[in-house]
Amino acid sequence: MANTGRGLMATQTFMAKSSLISLPEKCLLTSSTVLKSYLGHFIKRWHPPISPLLALCCFLICERYRGAASEWSPYINILPKTYTCPVYFSDDIIDLLPLSLQKKAKEQKEGFQELFYSFFTFFHSLQPLFSQPTEELFTKDAFRWAWCSVNTRTVYMEHEQSKYLSMEKDIYALAPYLDLLNHCPNVQVKASFNKQTQCYEVQSLQGCKKFQQALINYGPHDNHRLLLEYGFVAPGNPHSVVYVDPGEMVALPNYTNLTQRRTDHYFTSWKSVLLGAAVSQDGEYWCITLALKLCKTISGANVKALERLSELKESADLFLLEQLGVVESLRKEERSILGHAQVILEKLL
Repeated sequence: MANTGRGLMATQTFMAKSSLISLPEKCLLTSSTVLKSYLGHFIKRWHPPISPLLALCCFLICERYRGAASEWSPYINILPKTYTCPVYFSDDIIDLLPLSLQKKAKEQKEGFQELFYSFFTFFHSLQPLFSQPTEELFTKDAFRWAWCSVNTRTVYMEHEQSKYLSMEKDIYALAPYLDLLNHCPNVQVKASFNKQTQCYEVQSLQGCKKFQQALINYGPHDNHRLLLEYGFVAPGNPHSVVYVDPGEMVALPNYTNLTQRRTDHYFTSWKSVLLGAAVSQDGEYWCITLALKLCKTISGANVKALERLSELKESADLFLLEQLGVVESLRKEERSILGHAQVILEKLL
């Protein structure tokens, strides 16, 4: 599929509010699936209980190890071997992200590391299931793959809380076939588990023409969130924004002195504005000027990041190219937003 890689094409025309996909519950991979499997015995006796997320991650690693012997192998075999989420990024690539996203990306990596090491003892408890040492099976790389598979591909589905799992909300369900539907921010769908039919259903609110790609909408997410949680960027995303890091504001020439003086001098005026009064012409001009300076500052940083990305792509392998590509897409989207913003602000002066 153009721009989206693998996807699903409609073999017939779907009318508005018709069902695109209906997947029986037995086809869903959930914590219940894991507890009923060979892992259930080990999970049920482990204290403190592990989380639903960890249970699914462990199951994916185990089933991948089993290979063709696993009934889930057709699904596991089509899962990506790696992902383009920040948890896979080196520090050098994270440094090329916008400042506000850099912080979230580092938090994601740190959170993943803590999760992996905190359950290392549990992984070792599964040794009776394998001839190979668990240290070689439950590696950080394997766990990262499983963690991203769950986080990027699960559908939201509430489950009854199991006494054998932690109190963390159990809302995950891996849905083979259904997760081939690509995200489009302009598509309207309704997706949920139908308790009457016992199926997870995706309903198209707009319809879909024959031979067109059938699409789903993950929600009104901006590109920062899409990259952080799913590892991709949506071109022309109507929810896109450019976040301003406080450090970028403070770095503006004379920002601290200017804002301090105006805050002291115009406190009464700002209070009036908050109560509904019009902004003075002088105050409006100052705000537009400051916003324009900020746009230019962020644009400058964006240009430098794109130049560095271009340099790195020249000697990158395929794995690194995918990571650089998604960061470059984000930077180009933000370049477009900043360019439009500058044009509008300059016309207001």
